[in-house]
Amino acid sequence: MQESVTPQSAEAETAERSLLDYGGIMLRGVCMGASDIVPGVSGGTMAFILGIYEELIQSIRAVGQRPFLQALFRFRIKEMFQILNWQFLLAVATGILLAIFTLSQGLEWLLINHPIVIWSFFFGLVLASVYVVSKRIDNWTPGLIMLLVVGTLGAYLLVGLVPVQTPEDWWFLILSGALAICAMILPGISGAFILVLLGKYQFILSAVNQRDIVSIALVGIGAVIGLITFAQILGWLFKRYHNMMVALLTGLMLGSLRRVWPWKEDVSWLQDGVGMYVLDSHGDRIVTQQLNMLPDLSSSAGLTEFGIAILLFSVGLGAILLLDRLAGDRLQTT
Repeated sequence: MQESVTPQSAEAETAERSLLDYGGIMLRGVCMGASDIVPGVSGGTMAFILGIYEELIQSIRAVGQRPFLQALFRFRIKEMFQILNWQFLLAVATGILLAIFTLSQGLEWLLINHPIVIWSFFFGLVLASVYVVSKRIDNWTPGLIMLLVVGTLGAYLLVGLVPVQTPEDWWFLILSGALAICAMILPGISGAFILVLLGKYQFILSAVNQRDIVSIALVGIGAVIGLITFAQILGWLFKRYHNMMVALLTGLMLGSLRRVWPWKEDVSWLQDGVGMYVLDSHGDRIVTQQLNMLPDLSSSAGLTEFGIAILLFSVGLGAILLLDRLAGDRLQTT
């Protein structure tokens, strides 16, 4: 079992880190950012399988605790940096932003033009992640297995929900931002997907494109509040109920496989209040419900596509298993 990260252990580990170590953390941030770009895939999932999730939660958690807040209100800048695990957070944030600005167009193009290929890759990533994360528990008791089942069913049902129509009042925009950011750091659930469920995906996308500063600020306020408060809860749970949380989050990732299954058929699209289809920034209808289906192997084109999908699935599967192996070797040598 991997021990949870306490502020003291995180501080000791930070003191021993080299510039190369922070480069590796930045690359993990790149993986998180790439995952956040893809609908239905959580950056929290990637942080969890790459071994930085608990430190990330504990580092964010420090922002909402009394020592940091006291230093903030007293303008003690040096003390604030001493409390924060700022080198770690900076490396992760740099990687996330780097991925968003460099990979978003390529991933978006693949999702539009070759969705089966990219989803096959991510299906392999998530499936291998379930195996890797489950190994953090040495002894799977009946209670932990029950939590695994609960997490699996919860995520499976959640990703199959149909979006609802919701208000555009200021309080709901703050609530939407808080819920979306909570989902983003929770393995197995996508923050963008939560916005779709809340009926605010298109509204917020339009606000960004039209430079609606007020709406963006309200969502941002909610995101900050949600991130700090939710990190407090997650950090507390991991510290006291580590194995139970790992079992539950493993179930969430397992249930989210429903969302990343490569072969799908669109059956429902987002509509506004007068029954008109809502379009995304590319002029395409926003899909709200899809049915998973088996691959088409009745034609040569279908067989070729299936072969490429299996190849990409294997690459994603192997990448996670290799990272896990390298991480295990590194722990044994330190």
